[in-house]
Amino acid sequence: MAQLSAKEMSQVEPGRLPWKIILRTLLIVVAGFWAMSPALHGGWIMDDFAYYPQNPLDGDPHRLWKIWFQPGSFMEYYPIDATVRMLQWELWHNQMVGYHLTNLLLHLVNALLVWRLLGKLGVRLAWLGGLIFAIHPAQVESVCNLAELKNTLSLPPFLLAMCAWIDYEERHRRHDYLCALGLFLVAMLCKVSMMTFPLVILLYSWWKRGRIGWKDVGAGAPFLFISLAMGIVALLNNEYFRLDHLLQEDAAPVGGFLSRMALAGLSVSFYFSRCFLPVELLPIYPLWKINPPTLLQFLPWPVFGGVVAWCWSKRQGWGRHALLGLGFFVLNLLPLVGFLTISYMSFTWVMDHFLYIPIIGLIGPAVAGLGKMETQLAPSKRLWGIGLVALTVVFLTLESHAYAGMFINQETLWTYTVDHNPGAWPARNNLAAVMLVSGRTSEAIEQYEAALQINPHIADLHYNLGGALMRTNRGAEAIQQFQQALIEKPDYANAHAGLANAWALTGHLPDAEAEYQAALDIDPKNAVAHFGLGNLQAQAGHWPEAENQYLQAVTSDPADVEAHSNLGNVYLQTNRLAQAIDQYEKALSIDPNDAGTHINLGTALLKSGQVPEAIEEYRKALEINPGAANVRTLLQRLQDSSGKK
Repeated sequence: MAQLSAKEMSQVEPGRLPWKIILRTLLIVVAGFWAMSPALHGGWIMDDFAYYPQNPLDGDPHRLWKIWFQPGSFMEYYPIDATVRMLQWELWHNQMVGYHLTNLLLHLVNALLVWRLLGKLGVRLAWLGGLIFAIHPAQVESVCNLAELKNTLSLPPFLLAMCAWIDYEERHRRHDYLCALGLFLVAMLCKVSMMTFPLVILLYSWWKRGRIGWKDVGAGAPFLFISLAMGIVALLNNEYFRLDHLLQEDAAPVGGFLSRMALAGLSVSFYFSRCFLPVELLPIYPLWKINPPTLLQFLPWPVFGGVVAWCWSKRQGWGRHALLGLGFFVLNLLPLVGFLTISYMSFTWVMDHFLYIPIIGLIGPAVAGLGKMETQLAPSKRLWGIGLVALTVVFLTLESHAYAGMFINQETLWTYTVDHNPGAWPARNNLAAVMLVSGRTSEAIEQYEAALQINPHIADLHYNLGGALMRTNRGAEAIQQFQQALIEKPDYANAHAGLANAWALTGHLPDAEAEYQAALDIDPKNAVAHFGLGNLQAQAGHWPEAENQYLQAVTSDPADVEAHSNLGNVYLQTNRLAQAIDQYEKALSIDPNDAGTHINLGTALLKSGQVPEAIEEYRKALEINPGAANVRTLLQRLQDSSGKK
């Protein structure tokens, strides 16, 4: 908590919190909650799908074991984060409020812990630091994008570990040291980017004593060991699972050493500016051209050098505190400023959620400076200062509230992004996917084509455009797109399967069969290829072969409605009515609004003598598709014969 004056401490009754702390806590909680609340009822966005509804471990009976003891089972080895997500999915499934509320409550806890940490560092107005952390617009992406649970979940143990380390430095108790070490391990198991902690505590040692001794290095060695071990596991995990499925080997235009140096300076400058001027924030920012870099793009480095030199010259006073904050800021950004090539760099260099922890390093000196000014200002001017700070807090809160509203659903978020950054091809790709789901195929095609004009070398864009063209029966054009996808990425199994679908649509069945087989040679569990081969076998009347392909399709993708339905058709054709009914019911459990499956289920029930149940299915089919005249006639005949209306 924030440090209290001697007068305030004398007024605190034993067992009771002072009223100022209660009011400040309420202010942080209420303001932070309101700032982020527009997204509480939001749906899945951005990377949320990969972590929740499309998680490859969903339904795996050994999921918990794989999360903890089988790195490579998922795209990241963050076992505590993955375990919490598993529990969330079991509790709420598609009820979104639970997920968003968890993220928001963790964020508010983090804000209170920032207050506590700054208080332990002796920062006057530490509570204001917690408030700014809670309401800052740069935090919106971490709080409103459920994929970033790893941010809000990893920060509490990180901050508590820092507080325990400060206690250890003050009291030299073994308990505090072990507590800090254990909490750091917990933070690392939530997110590996917490690995900067050993450097942070060395920076703290310098801030406290003006030097870093061998004793400090020895005390930090176990933290460094944990950091390196978890970092190695993370690197090995990325060898097992390609995080950058959209990113070809050379798709990120990072360049060589000079380009990366320029990018690092520009990135740190960008993040710094977003902390102090958080306006026009975006999920995807424009990609700067830094290969080759211009001389002007190196300007941040001499500026940084000048600032550090100035602070160093004042290290006996305020400069020491400024260097602590700036050091914390830079250290926690260091892995993400361009020295390493990461998947997102194919479309942007910077992302807001990377600021979630580093921003604390700037908030601390800022509120410390305000606290110093408060003690030096005359009472008449102090009111003006308080008013200016209050206006800033209101501005930040309103900005966060407005930006959080953009995270309510996919279409809102990506439309906003495209409007503010027309060159964001992933935003256009995602917006097109939303349009396809809502039946606006021509608009989706326009977005895919616009995205390909921006970056024609992304295989997924060609594949997605091919699929959209298939919906409009433009098979020849779809073939060109799938072939281009395979030029960009020859081992793309889904593109082979998509090309096969296009060949089948245009009547080239031997070519279709060859492409399906090519897809299965790359990925034997490819559900699209198994489904397509099943269709070819069913068209030829080869029911056993069709059954085998459909069975493999539903095994690979249990949520494939069409595969369940078509497998039911095979069973219906071969008079295995109980099995047909089972498959139709599985299909309808996934998509209850498929009129065709209701009709087929009604037929299977009718053939098995379950007339009332068949009548009910035909009724449901007509509710979905009132224009099915043949079903209406059959339903009338059945009702007349059974005496039901």
